[in-house]
Amino acid sequence: MMAGRNRERNRSMSKILLLEDDLSLINGLSFAFKKQGFELNIARTLKEADALWADGRYDLLVLDVSLPDGTGFEFCKRVRQVSKVPIIFLTASDEETSIIMGLDIGRDDYITKPFRPLELVARVKAQLRRYKHYNSGSGMTDDIISCSGLSLNVKTHECTLNERPLTLTPTEFSILCILCSHKGNVVSAEELFHQVWGDEYFNKSNNTITVHIRHLREKMGDSFEEPKYIKTVWGCGYKIEA
Repeated sequence: MMAGRNRERNRSMSKILLLEDDLSLINGLSFAFKKQGFELNIARTLKEADALWADGRYDLLVLDVSLPDGTGFEFCKRVRQVSKVPIIFLTASDEETSIIMGLDIGRDDYITKPFRPLELVARVKAQLRRYKHYNSGSGMTDDIISCSGLSLNVKTHECTLNERPLTLTPTEFSILCILCSHKGNVVSAEELFHQVWGDEYFNKSNNTITVHIRHLREKMGDSFEEPKYIKTVWGCGYKIEA
């Protein structure tokens, strides 16, 4: 009976791949993740990460940017060729160029060192909830959400703008779904952060939403000065017209 319950619990555990070379950070994160019920595999180099990725299935990846044999960006690019698994970057710098580079290759979130292990665990939980939520289509009354020339298929995660396909990360797709579901109404950056990542660590200086909105506008061919689709309502948030 006990063995059966243990097998069932193991099947329900989310499996995380951590790519990080700092032993002190690895030890702290290992304790925090395992205490929260996650199964954690650790790689300290790109070579080790490639072997683990080829050998198993993961629910989420946590990737350090700087590694002894390359960068987490390189591994992210290879993963994105075959998977939409959520990816969180660990970065020692909050420079916008690094953040945008991560967006370009398909990361979903980032956290700047130093950070508390439980802060990362909270981000991981939020990403897993969002990923499962939108994969199942739960919370949406229709499989297709349409507004302002956008068409988003919640079941297949396909998006078109005026019948032109858009290639979006899961996070970008989530943001557009939320804005289109509230079409004509303003959604604050805090509410977007709450729905996509969880708002436990939100603060007004957090530029995660700003960078994602900017990247979405680039993909949509939208203008920051005179946007046709995603409009900024200064001091309030963002909206897409009905």
